[in-house]
Amino acid sequence: MKAPDRVLLAHGGGGRLTRKLVEGLFLPALDNPYLATLTDSAVLPGLPPGRPALTTDAFVVEPPVFAGGDLGCLSIYGTVNDLAMAGARPLWLTFALILEEGTDGELLETCVRGAARAAEEAGVLVVAGDTKVVPRGKADRLFAVTAGLGVVPPGRELGDGLIRPGDALLVSGPIGDHGATVLAHRHALEAPGLRSDCGPLAGLVEALLESGAAVRSLHDPTRGGVVTVCHEVAARSGLRVVLEEEALPVRREVAAVCDLLGLEPLALACEGRALAWVAEADAERAVAAMRAHPAGAGAVVIGRMVEAPAGAPPVIMRTRIGGERPLDLLTGIDLPRIC
Repeated sequence: MKAPDRVLLAHGGGGRLTRKLVEGLFLPALDNPYLATLTDSAVLPGLPPGRPALTTDAFVVEPPVFAGGDLGCLSIYGTVNDLAMAGARPLWLTFALILEEGTDGELLETCVRGAARAAEEAGVLVVAGDTKVVPRGKADRLFAVTAGLGVVPPGRELGDGLIRPGDALLVSGPIGDHGATVLAHRHALEAPGLRSDCGPLAGLVEALLESGAAVRSLHDPTRGGVVTVCHEVAARSGLRVVLEEEALPVRREVAAVCDLLGLEPLALACEGRALAWVAEADAERAVAAMRAHPAGAGAVVIGRMVEAPAGAPPVIMRTRIGGERPLDLLTGIDLPRIC
């Protein structure tokens, strides 16, 4: 598997260099029978029983390579995780790259290898793809666009409308790792031990759902972090989210980056964490099931759902000293190009 030294406009022209790029880089990395045909569409086997789930996403992270990941693996993990949050078992993905003329071939190869590694780890196949090249200055090295298809097994129902007062809110591990890592790289900050949390969540979700716990809803807190998801859930459920500051798992390194840059850990993107709303009586069982899986070793309960008082903030945090602080949505673009 070998990428060109530099990406040329001709690599997106459909001719000899395009074929060389596809057959020399993409096919060896992502090899499977459906992709190998190189036809306009992948013809796939019949779906397992259940309801199909379909998602699409785009990835424009800056920098494209960071501690713990790269744009390639991030795009695969992000797509798989979106399917998993719907209760779907991910099956097949598409993967397209938009490349800027002059992009370093080593960077391209790193991201393609990252995508291949992530697909293997997540147990999915990349069955179709595309490459476009734009003139120098019309993009920033490389962007990724994906789609994912999975199946929700019969009888599995998840959704914010199922959440009830008293339900517990769980998170599968420390928050803000991805956002803090990308920002540390972007600002050349020394942050030993800080790594993105990007990783697949489908296996963790299966373990949780098979535990017998009454799981109401699932979300992965990417752009806008935990606080944004909580606002979305509060709006859809008609309930109030009460977070416990003492329970929030934030690594020391993440807290240090936030203190330095004036950021809120709850608003930082995660790329390998799940938020789960679970019946209060099943909270301990759900935590145990998540902790038994490698992707959920740091799972904890971080809050509860309550009736929403008229005119009150929909998301609040009970502070360590016993007070209450409303948590608002981000205003403007606080963290651009984060995922």
